Amino acid sequence: MCQESHIYGDAAYGSGEFQDTLAENGIRSHCKTQPPSAPAGRFAKDQFDVDLKAETVTCPAGQTSPIRRDRDGDGTANFAAACGHCPLRAQCTTARDGRSIKVGRYEQRLADARRQQKDPAWVRDYRATRPKVERKLGHLMRRKHGGRRARMRGKTKIDADFNLLAMAHNIARFAVLGVRSTTTGWTVATE
Repeated sequence: MCQESHIYGDAAYGSGEFQDTLAENGIRSHCKTQPPSAPAGRFAKDQFDVDLKAETVTCPAGQTSPIRRDRDGDGTANFAAACGHCPLRAQCTTARDGRSIKVGRYEQRLADARRQQKDPAWVRDYRATRPKVERKLGHLMRRKHGGRRARMRGKTKIDADFNLLAMAHNIARFAVLGVRSTTTGWTVATE
């Protein structure tokens, strides 16, 4: 019986292309995908209705524009004609030529990933698993340990210094966890 593969990552791994690669290879993604944003609180892309079957985009004011694709599969929906006298224009765009929405070739994968991220079970699993490594790297980079900058020159010396830093951090963590060395081996204090 084959076990399902999973991969965890922060938003740096949440691109449409990466999500597509994972899906094509049967790997379940637990990589965060950034929500769409717009400057100054204007309408973000998720407030537009992107219909990939009809290849159209409908703006919050109800105007519909076709998606024009390039040869790579990426597309744009332009609302130039509709933006001229639109009552919502100030909430949507300051562009002289009106609003345009980019619709990438991986748009469906991104929409699926964003929908999946809203599931409370997905959020619990992500929070329980992914941050462990990031947290440890963050601990090493704190000012207290000085891991952000090398204190010497040369790869060999920097490697040795960072390994010493990691070892010191691990020993400090053992103390917090109550791990003690005994004559018979390591033990966890239960008091």
